[in-house]
Amino acid sequence: MSGLSIESISMRFDLPNGSSVQALKDVSLHLKPGELLSVLGPSGCGKTTLLNIAAGFLAPTGGQITMNGHVVKGPDAERGMVFQQGALFEWMNVRENVSFGPRMKGQTEAEWGNQVDHLLDVTGLGDFKDKAIFELSGGMQQRVALARCLANDPDVILMDEPLGALDALTREKMQGLVLKLWKETGKTIILITHSVEEALLLGERLLVMAPRPGRIHKEYRLPFAEMGVGGDLREVKKAEGYATTREEILEMIWDMEEEIMGRSEEMQ
Repeated sequence: MSGLSIESISMRFDLPNGSSVQALKDVSLHLKPGELLSVLGPSGCGKTTLLNIAAGFLAPTGGQITMNGHVVKGPDAERGMVFQQGALFEWMNVRENVSFGPRMKGQTEAEWGNQVDHLLDVTGLGDFKDKAIFELSGGMQQRVALARCLANDPDVILMDEPLGALDALTREKMQGLVLKLWKETGKTIILITHSVEEALLLGERLLVMAPRPGRIHKEYRLPFAEMGVGGDLREVKKAEGYATTREEILEMIWDMEEEIMGRSEEMQ
């Protein structure tokens, strides 16, 4: 089966005191090639844990991840990761960072040069290719991280709160860029976020996860990502159904947070 399949994934963390935490339980999902999924939920619902399992950084205690029919057993270039902080190489300039993956594969500049320069142009980095990383703003650094991921030509891009540290205006511009690259490249994207508005704008499919143990609480299929491609995201927020869906999800997550707080008080 093509695409990414999450099959009955469970994850338990055993603690030094002999107790354990069930981070995820029986999470199942199939993503077809080219789908854009956003995932949100209250703190502790296992969003990042699920992403790390999909990336191959963690081995689940139950279930499996399959990619295009084969079981995921570790990190692989078919699955690229964009972290909340760019995790860039400070001693390399922008172009060297973006071309790192192809160079590690043994490709020559004749093989990767045009593609890397194209990615620098479409991410707005063409005029900054010789700049050192420390000379760039946070938003520009995240553009470098995204371009570096795309340079490896992964089938799936996994994004862990990639825009969370940006100011509001830069974040909106980056949201538009993510939609543009999704549509132009046809990549499958899974984006973790704490922002309900961002999840609505950047998810043609949206998962709300519930905590303790982490599981899928509700899934939405939404039109807003398609509407936002090449458009004004502030206008998308005025579209029919956007505000009511946002309020529904906010109330859902608020109720979960209240339940978590209630449990914490009972334990004291």
